[in-house]
Amino acid sequence: MRMKIGVSIRNILSIILVCSFLTSCVSRKEVVYFQGLERADQQLSENISKGLKIKPNDLLTITVSAPEQAAAMPFNLPVVGMPQSGSTMDLGVTGRQQLQTYLVNNDGTIRFPVLGSIKAIDLNRKELADLLSDKISDYVQDPIVNVRIVNFQVSVLGEVNRPGTFEIRDEYLSLPKALGLAGDLTIYGKRKNVLVVREQNGQKTHAYLDLTDPYVLESPFYYLQQNDVVYVEPNGAQVQSASYNRNASVYISIASVLVSLAVLLTR
Repeated sequence: MRMKIGVSIRNILSIILVCSFLTSCVSRKEVVYFQGLERADQQLSENISKGLKIKPNDLLTITVSAPEQAAAMPFNLPVVGMPQSGSTMDLGVTGRQQLQTYLVNNDGTIRFPVLGSIKAIDLNRKELADLLSDKISDYVQDPIVNVRIVNFQVSVLGEVNRPGTFEIRDEYLSLPKALGLAGDLTIYGKRKNVLVVREQNGQKTHAYLDLTDPYVLESPFYYLQQNDVVYVEPNGAQVQSASYNRNASVYISIASVLVSLAVLLTR
């Protein structure tokens, strides 16, 4: 009788261990990106971004050059000298030079030398450069205009290896690349429900993207914009694991009682 009780308790403990293992498992279908891409329709078109759209409060650097550089100088902001380490501006000691930036006003305009107020909102970098080049050509022959958005940053939070806010130098940033900057998802990140939060025209909008679906390439949220926030939700295994860890002391106490009881009954 005592032997049967001891065997039963050992069986119960074994079942508990097996159940804990099974609930912590993550299937392959939950972690592989772009599943079935090779079987997708051949006409599957990647949502190629047309470039970042300029928004209010963006910071832009704009440079104008021309074969006759002196003629282009009035269309450039003065270059600011940055102090060397350990020096001060009062001493007039400067190190590297830095371009001044244009702040996009709430009404979507910038104040540009000579030209005055220029509407920049909802234009991409190339469109604004073409607009300025066309206007400057009334004063300067063959002007070349370069525009950069210098405050392009995104935040990646949740179940990633290196969450944080990242400054982006490129004009294009896809969701997978942003996740790569954050060290990729952990094994516990929910790949089928990645949240992207975006502000458009002063309103918050969002979308949930399934990274296991090849058609995610067609989503307008696949390419990120300035100040987007990406959140990776933990999957069920991670939630259960966190709950298990919080109650680990309780489980250990119960197991200790069962083992002690088994020893007493089998004596």
